Amino acid sequence: MTIAQQHTSTTTAAQAADAKAVPARFEVTTLPVADVDRAKAFYQRLGWRLDIDFKPSPATRGVQFTPPGSGASIQFGSGATTMTQGSLQGLFLVVDDIVAARDDLISRGVEVGEIWHLEPGKGRVSGLDPERRSYFSRASFADPDGNTWVLQEITERLPGRVEMHDSGALAQLLFETARRHGQFEAVAPSHDWWDWYGAYMDARQQGSTQEDAAKVAGRYMADVKHVVVASD
Repeated sequence: MTIAQQHTSTTTAAQAADAKAVPARFEVTTLPVADVDRAKAFYQRLGWRLDIDFKPSPATRGVQFTPPGSGASIQFGSGATTMTQGSLQGLFLVVDDIVAARDDLISRGVEVGEIWHLEPGKGRVSGLDPERRSYFSRASFADPDGNTWVLQEITERLPGRVEMHDSGALAQLLFETARRHGQFEAVAPSHDWWDWYGAYMDARQQGSTQEDAAKVAGRYMADVKHVVVASD
């Protein structure tokens, strides 16, 4: 993501939230490889889940892997693609802790580049982002065919990037909501917590940041539920 995209992300997310597009979930990308068994051994070494290895016909073979915690998978094989070996560059793997993720890959025998970060006004700078800002810190590695992957540390999503499709993600949002509600509850009159939870979670799923979602929930409680926090 470029610096310009970061500056315009809030406007873009708001526009996207109004679009009401038909849901379409990106699920699989195809990697061009020269040696299927070599590629299979590499991705198994990463600890990725082997979903399937099958031969739909005598002339074709398909292998699919899914990274831990990912909703999307990779496929590769023989007889099914005309793409040039190693032609996929800059495939992103989002991680919570880039240092731990990089160390894990190295322990599995993978050559991973040094961590670097984007510095506004300067571009690429060596080392971790000093503030550990989401989206800024990265590191790269390649598979045996030259397809490259980029580790990117993200600890808080940009507006419009919060989607709940599994119980783990929902639990994370509930934990966040409970923590934010605790701040509201400490200064608010008696109220039903589920009203605040509903407004906050809806705002987050529509693309609001944590701060904006808390404001939305506060306005909902005041305007609809008549639970008003006294100003200092």
